[in-house]
Amino acid sequence: MDMSFSPEDQQFRAEVRQFLVERLPSRLSEKVRLQQELTKAEIEEWHAVLNERGWLAGNWPKEFGGAGWTAIQRHIFEEESATAFAPRVLPFGIAMLGPVLQKFGSKEQQETFLPRILNGQDWWCQGYSEPGAGSDLASLKTSAVRDGEHYVVNGQKTWTTLGQHANWIFCLVRTRTDGKPQEGISFLLIDMNTPGITVRPIMLLDGTPEVNEVFFDDVRVPVENLVGTENEGWTYAKYLLTHERTNIAGVGFATAGLSSLKRIARGQVANGKPLIENPVFAARIAEVEIELMAMATTNLRLLAQAAAGQVPGAESSMLKLKGTQIRQSINDLTRRAVGPWALTFPSEGIEGANENTVPGPDEAAGATRAYLNNRKLSIYGGSSEVQRSIIAKQILGL
Repeated sequence: MDMSFSPEDQQFRAEVRQFLVERLPSRLSEKVRLQQELTKAEIEEWHAVLNERGWLAGNWPKEFGGAGWTAIQRHIFEEESATAFAPRVLPFGIAMLGPVLQKFGSKEQQETFLPRILNGQDWWCQGYSEPGAGSDLASLKTSAVRDGEHYVVNGQKTWTTLGQHANWIFCLVRTRTDGKPQEGISFLLIDMNTPGITVRPIMLLDGTPEVNEVFFDDVRVPVENLVGTENEGWTYAKYLLTHERTNIAGVGFATAGLSSLKRIARGQVANGKPLIENPVFAARIAEVEIELMAMATTNLRLLAQAAAGQVPGAESSMLKLKGTQIRQSINDLTRRAVGPWALTFPSEGIEGANENTVPGPDEAAGATRAYLNNRKLSIYGGSSEVQRSIIAKQILGL
């Protein structure tokens, strides 16, 4: 793959690797490697390290405090970070809201919120999905009625990732009920400490509240928290969802997952031999690795197009669909590789385990947790069914 990168990009990759060696705390990378849940403080710690280096917002222009990286540089950073098991940069403030404010926000909103995203003062969450509005987001019903210098918000959002940590939420709300559904949506910034907001956790199979329900009961939001123009929120929502589409495939995460899978398969013994020497299992690993190499090549082609100023189109759907399938296949093979350890995911639930056991109870716990948690890849960011429809219409002409 090196032939796809210029000498400058290869030098940048070396710089990123050196930075990760010097600044990534081993206790954090170990938790990521074992696929253990990071605390809010640990996520904020890594964000602060990146911000100090000027690398927290690689996708932002330098005028807003970002790194101003090219699409290829952003790809390199994400790939190297995943391979080094660095905590991922949470997308809500950096990759989602930030670009929207830079393009559509007022000067006051930019000056107020962008620095707070970088310095960690604000933790943002996303208020898009509702119980009756997931893939069909335009059918959302959470309302915002103008009352003087405020909007009064009522309704419910769901699947709000890490909403229990957030102090701000960017929301799509309905400000008009006539006309096409897409034409009556606005984009509001809401302080989570405002009276009338209730956050309720949704417990996942692994016992963690990664996602939440958020209820709004007569929540008063200042008019100046409206982004852009009233009833134009659908335009901003589409911009947010299509921003950074060149990295939708998750190549870095898949590469890191494949590396872990091979290491586990080398350590796990089946019928007196390492599992990786089992012809059937080795063939399965080879198949997913070949698919990953092909997807990575396609991803690099799109990165080259982005570097030339072209906007990714339906090809992003191909990457999203294939990336989902590959990551879920790696999760499934890893779960199979750990064998009986996969019967449970809390390490304390495995009796007789010791720290020298390969793959070890902690790693087995992470393998099972990742397998269960990443079933969501088929849904979020555009469901697999929606991606297939886009491919059929825009690429195959069906």
